[in-house]
Amino acid sequence: MHKVRDIMSTDIEYVSPQDNVFEAAVLMKDHNIGAVPVVENGQLRGMVTDRDLVIRNIAERRPNSAPVGEIMSTRLVYCTPDMSVDEAARLMAEAQVRRLPVVENNRLIGMVSLGDLAVHQPYQDEAGEALQVISETHNPHASNDLQ
Repeated sequence: MHKVRDIMSTDIEYVSPQDNVFEAAVLMKDHNIGAVPVVENGQLRGMVTDRDLVIRNIAERRPNSAPVGEIMSTRLVYCTPDMSVDEAARLMAEAQVRRLPVVENNRLIGMVSLGDLAVHQPYQDEAGEALQVISETHNPHASNDLQ
């Protein structure tokens, strides 16, 4: 059984709670990503998603200089590097998220996404099943702190 550490990305872009939302948005644009971990002193404190930027910042008419800590999602779903790939895929499906931070000893060490599962031959089925569950049960108009 393969572990998350075998497929996770370790080159992680992140912001701090004090960084402004503009910086988070530029990071997402520059790296073509939809979610950025929020890290303070090496520890995962939250996630900020493109949805958070729209719903909690733009729609609330907050300035682009607002701190990420004011809009980030704090209900965190994460995995560990020793978790099986199957467990991570199930967790993504249950939480309806497409990416999971990887945490070890309370420190962010990586990210694993459905894309990571999909490009590794043995895990394509898990990625497809997780995406199917996410797509079937996801309500695009519901607020979800887990994404």
